[in-house]
Parts: sequence; structure tokens; C-alpha cells
Amino acid sequence: MNMSERSFDLVVREIVKWSLAEDIGTGDATTNSTIPEKASARAIILCKEDGILAGIPVANETFRQVDHNSQITFDYSDGDRIKKGKRIAELSGSARGILTAERTALNFLQRLSGIATITAQFRDAVKGTKAKITDTRKTTPGLRVLEKYAVRCGGGINHRMGLYDMILIKDNHIAACGSITNAVKAAKETQRGLKIEVECKSIKDVKEVIGLSDIDRVMFDNMSVDNIEQAVKIVNSRIETEASGGVNLKTVREIALAGVDYISVGYITHSARALDISLEIVSMEG
Repeated sequence: MNMSERSFDLVVREIVKWSLAEDIGTGDATTNSTIPEKASARAIILCKEDGILAGIPVANETFRQVDHNSQITFDYSDGDRIKKGKRIAELSGSARGILTAERTALNFLQRLSGIATITAQFRDAVKGTKAKITDTRKTTPGLRVLEKYAVRCGGGINHRMGLYDMILIKDNHIAACGSITNAVKAAKETQRGLKIEVECKSIKDVKEVIGLSDIDRVMFDNMSVDNIEQAVKIVNSRIETEASGGVNLKTVREIALAGVDYISVGYITHSARALDISLEIVSMEG
């Protein structure tokens, strides 16, 4: 994924803006009725289970948009391992601002840290092989940029960002065109410098792809490990290889040992469990 730091910051700003609008609406009724307007507070963010931290830029932006005078200091960086019971960050500012921003900021930290954590588990499972763990487009609508960022924090790499930055010819495209060869030919006639990847469901498909030119990667979709090993031998390092489908922490190492370059795992974004992170007010003034 190619995105400048400035573009990422702009996306974060807009996502936070809409997320706060969704939560706050016309105002935080509970906080505004119970907390004096001029009260200030100091709070800490705690990790309640081991994991990988992700989401600092989003949490920072959340507190900033609610109270631009708030101060937050993280004790860790995104991608760091964090331990149960450890303080992640300390913040100070308007008590109302902290309490109003709390849930949205924590939602981002918990969700993104959860993705980073499960990604790291998959990455660790394939250590010692050449396989790299990559994500898919199975992300939460509107949050893809953040969730793919979290994958990188966990040591994974990003597949295509969307439908526009790579050609991935899948089974339905092949069915519509009549064959892999026809689909690849049509893509080559219209694509402008985009990489081409073709999904294969059988050894026969792999042999057809290898007979074509200008293919960048072949995906072995829902193939058995034995078939993946056979397919890798057929490809013989002429193009990149990727395995996909039915991948979990119990099967990923065996798939990696079959010799593929990439293993795409939808689970790391569509089914990641939020990491348990909380915020506690430790002092109040005013």
C-alpha cells in the first residue's frame, strides 16, 4: 500500500471526525451534567492483557478533536509488545474532554491492537520460512486504511488496498470470461501498469497460468497442502506464489512450509478480537 504520511493523517482526521459525531451527537449528556465545565483531570490508559499495540495516531487525534489542549504521552510505540497490567499512556486536560473522547479512542486502540496482535501470532507461526503474512480486502467498511495499518504494526504486509491498485482475477471473473486465458488477455488489453494476479483452484489452473506471459503472482485458493507443494514446484520461482483460504493458526505453518511466498489471511481483519484496554481517571481538579 502506497500512502504518504500526510494522506494517512488526513484519512485519520476524517475517520475520527465521523466517529465522534456518531457517538457525541448533540452532546455528551452524562458527562456534561455531572462534571464541572472547568474541571481538569489526569488519566492513564492500561493494558489488561498481553498484545501488540496499534492505533496511537488515531487515539491522539480523537482526544485532540474533543479537546485541542489535551496532552497525551504514550509509553510505547505502535508495533511494540505490551504486557497485562502495564500503563500504555498518560493524559491530562479537560475532564469533560477526556470522558467524552474515552470510548471512541479506546474503541480504536482495542480494535487496531487486536488486529496487530493476531497478525503477530500468524507472523510468529511462520518464522523460519520464506512466507509472509498478508491481509485481504475483508475489512470493516470505512476503516480499511486503519486496519491495514494495524496489520503492518503486527508484522504483516498489505495486499492490494482496493479494486483499483492491482488486478486480481478470481473465479467469477474467469467464469464470466470463459477461461483463465481469456480473462488474462482482457486484463492485459486494458490495464495500465497494474500487477496481475490469478486465482487458481487446481493444478490444471496453475499449469494454464504458467503458460501465459506477464503474470506477476499466482494464488492457490483453498488447495490442499500436497497440491500447494506440487503447484510451487510447477511455478518453480518464475512468479510469486500465494496461498489463500482455510488458513488458521493450526494450518498456517504447514502451508508456509509448502514453499509459498505469501499467505493471505482474511481472519486477521474480519475476525480479530479487540484487545482489552481501559482508561482510568487518577486525579481531578476544579
